[in-house]
Amino acid sequence: MKVAVIDGQGGGLGKFIIEKIRKTLGNDVEILALGTNAYATANMVKAGASEGASGESAICYCCKNVKLNCIIGPIGIVCPNSMLGELTPNMAEAIFSAECTKYLIPLNKHGLYIPGVSNLQFNDFMDDIIKNIKDSIT
Repeated sequence: MKVAVIDGQGGGLGKFIIEKIRKTLGNDVEILALGTNAYATANMVKAGASEGASGESAICYCCKNVKLNCIIGPIGIVCPNSMLGELTPNMAEAIFSAECTKYLIPLNKHGLYIPGVSNLQFNDFMDDIIKNIKDSIT
């Protein structure tokens, strides 16, 4: 199974996602860290990603050409110009159009408000995502 984790800015969310996947699923999953910048990518690779790449070209290439089983990231990864402009319209389109499952974590940031999720904890989202990934492996 090949999972892409996409994050920007400092990569903190991506780092947490990768640590949680590694702790739960071990090395049975190949994790590709895709950062909007080198700093975010480096933090995700340190967290245990199998490999990493940075920037618009890398993200668009991987979403269009690498056989991914799923993409995980904040909901902003499908919103053009989110993450203070780090997520370009080309990136958002490539991610949205990728032929795999997208797990979008609903963060109420950057002018987005998702009703009904304010009482849920980040760990709840991750537990649900990991359960779904486990089910798809077996």
